[in-house]
Amino acid sequence: MNYFFGPENRREDRWEDRWEEGWEENSEWGWIWDERRCCFRLVRRCRHRRHDDCNRRHRFHDDRKRDRFRQHVHEFLGSTRIAEAEEEPHNHRFAGVTGPAIPAGNSHVHRIETLTDNTDHTHRIEDNTGEAIDVGGGRHVHLVRGETTFEDGHRHEYIFATLIENPLGNEN
Repeated sequence: MNYFFGPENRREDRWEDRWEEGWEENSEWGWIWDERRCCFRLVRRCRHRRHDDCNRRHRFHDDRKRDRFRQHVHEFLGSTRIAEAEEEPHNHRFAGVTGPAIPAGNSHVHRIETLTDNTDHTHRIEDNTGEAIDVGGGRHVHLVRGETTFEDGHRHEYIFATLIENPLGNEN
């Protein structure tokens, strides 16, 4: 199967980018993994027999759809809920940057991996965000809810939202 890449992201070895699981049946658009950029990209399926003809003649026809899935990350920060309320009540703080967008249904999620601060122990947070939550102006956040790893005889719950990517709306 051939895939269409716009001239700005065409590579010599297009077959490294193949990710057939990203194609929904009869879909014109599909996700592929781009090794060079370390992210998924939404590309248009090529319906021509000669792929070179396709690269010369076509452009993305729906820029809004392409831009909707452009790669981005979010900053996040938060505090865990208090644990060991009867013995040694405490919580932890954490911050970081998500991984790139991962396709999920009609939206996307991000991977989060970080450590909490260190009082006398730390906890790992490894989770995926929820799907994008529209906050207006073409921007979105993601909700994250879960539990830390089990350390020092306990774990902590957390719930937080990522920060808005590019809050000022400046073009990159």
